[in-house]
Amino acid sequence: MACMSLNSIGTCGLRTFQSLHVSSKPFPLSNCRTFGTSLSFTAGASVSGKNRHVLWELRHFGGSAASSASFSTPFRFHSVSVQSEQSDIASDRVVVLVIGSGGREHALCYALKRSPSCDAVFCAPGNAGISNSGDATCISDLDISDSSAVISFCHNWGVGLVVVGPEAPLVAGLSNDLVKAGIPSFGPSSEAAALEGSKNFMKKLCDKYGIPTAKYQTFTDPAPAKQYIQEQGTPIVIKVDGLAAGKGVIVAMTLDEAYQAVDSMLLEGVFGSAGSRVIVEEYLEGEEASFFALVDGENAIPLESAQDYKRVGDGDMGPNTGGMGAYSPAPILTEELQSLVMKSIIIPTVKGMAAEGCRFVGVLYAGLMIEKKSGLPKLIEYNVRFGDPECQVLMMRLESDLAQVLLAACKGELSGVSLNWSVGSAMVVVMASKGYPGSYEKGTVISNLEEAELVAPSVKVFHAGTELDSDGNFISVGGRVLGVTAKGKNLQEARDRAYLAVDEINWPGGFYRRDIGWRALPQEIQFATHL
Repeated sequence: MACMSLNSIGTCGLRTFQSLHVSSKPFPLSNCRTFGTSLSFTAGASVSGKNRHVLWELRHFGGSAASSASFSTPFRFHSVSVQSEQSDIASDRVVVLVIGSGGREHALCYALKRSPSCDAVFCAPGNAGISNSGDATCISDLDISDSSAVISFCHNWGVGLVVVGPEAPLVAGLSNDLVKAGIPSFGPSSEAAALEGSKNFMKKLCDKYGIPTAKYQTFTDPAPAKQYIQEQGTPIVIKVDGLAAGKGVIVAMTLDEAYQAVDSMLLEGVFGSAGSRVIVEEYLEGEEASFFALVDGENAIPLESAQDYKRVGDGDMGPNTGGMGAYSPAPILTEELQSLVMKSIIIPTVKGMAAEGCRFVGVLYAGLMIEKKSGLPKLIEYNVRFGDPECQVLMMRLESDLAQVLLAACKGELSGVSLNWSVGSAMVVVMASKGYPGSYEKGTVISNLEEAELVAPSVKVFHAGTELDSDGNFISVGGRVLGVTAKGKNLQEARDRAYLAVDEINWPGGFYRRDIGWRALPQEIQFATHL
């Protein structure tokens, strides 16, 4: 156990208590009682939906208990200096708040909890799986759309780093407000988040700075859009300009499908204001890949490669989804291709954004197409946060101290950072509610989740859309619900472990693709076990 040197009143190491589900309000000293020169308090906390009392002890060095108890301000958790029993070297500790409630945020909490310098992890609002696993303390009543509430929480609890997971708070300007308040925030400003928030913005940036992407035109009127589609022919891609939770892209194989997509976006308003402008884009044939880079405003360092599966059905059939599975590394992204992506796509984007007065700090997630005819990468789209489910496999493989890496990005110090990754591969299989990406039933019971993590080494179930019912059972409350993830010495072993875990989970209301990894594995091998 680490020996903590506490440097302020109300300072506490929370690593032991990360499964607590607590209020966003700090505990007042009126809840405290004194024991000699130590001060402690008992606070009610909800763990897995059940109430229990936990004793948290906070020690005050260099003062009497009476003087300690006279403070009227709430306890705050600050950075502390921790000296490990295995080392004489002390390192700064940091308390981290992760914003979001999905599988991506669960994976980030999991990686941050393992970071040697991370003293505590909060997640707002989080979900039942994150809380139950002990990967973070979930703050379900913190309104993440209210910047002042988030800032107040950070000040009250000594948060030294905020990691914003979803795109919506970024586009709304949460990072802007946090930075103004002096709180390091890993995630771009609202201006820089336009790279994802507006596909038209991204395309114009590509045009201006020579970033390779598909040919396109932007429309607000369906008539010229349909005329352009007729001129270009099919297949063709129609996208809403704004945010649509990964669902505003139609790959039209016929003219009728393309016209219907345009009408649904511009006339019927299926995607709301996000679809008030559409991008009609050249269909690129090839293999998709996901490329991630951490950016500090001027510098960028690549993460490991990953490849996801967007279509809902086996064999890449059916409509697009937010992602039904992924693996890392992606063999399609060779070292040569990764170097080319950095040189021709990522660096020009970072420099271009800085030149436009929109310095980008955060993670750039480039959706790429490795063209069949040329073998060269083209940019399909940018996301300004970690991908989901790619984040799950990346965080399983990351061995560096994530908290310090993200802090370095916030401080503009990435040029001296290198990342360490586990050897081998990782794979995630997404389990979704039946009917997804269309309408689906909520509230179906899921069991055997703990057993699933024990079927093989290096298995982790990340929660994206779960809650606990009144009986303490996990139930589904979303479309994509679980990300069953495993590591292995190679992709085949990672895949075998992931599907063993999937098979262990009892969820009649769910489904999953059985062919994740087919692009990188011989088809006769990967279909042999899981038909």
